[in-house]
Amino acid sequence: MNKKLNSTLALVLLAASTQLWAHGDVVPQAVNTDGLEPLGEEWLEENPYRDNPRAVEIGASAYNQNCAACHGLEAKSGGIAPDLRLLELGASGDEWFKERVINGAVRDGRVYMPKMADFLSQEALWAVRTYLESVHVEE
Repeated sequence: MNKKLNSTLALVLLAASTQLWAHGDVVPQAVNTDGLEPLGEEWLEENPYRDNPRAVEIGASAYNQNCAACHGLEAKSGGIAPDLRLLELGASGDEWFKERVINGAVRDGRVYMPKMADFLSQEALWAVRTYLESVHVEE
């Protein structure tokens, strides 16, 4: 009986360990922004790439590499993190997006979202915002 219990426990631990790696590498991945106008170090107030097809393409790739693990594939949240398809369009949505990627989200000392601007360029992050506007849905 003890052998059977040990075997079952080993299988459960093995299955659990695969789930730990299911989200893949959570270290932010570099984003190639070739083809986008350089923006400099000072953050712009509004998305300069709005409706730019190249920015949508770059943003989709950057989102899938850096955001989808928490916010869901195609920005469709599973309920744990905000559904980014619902962000307001235009300048008001830009303001929220900029604040969140620069400052992240910390509650009760727990990091819910890292400060992505510490890892990704302004160009990459505005491209992500452009992608998110391209998949926007109304509630």
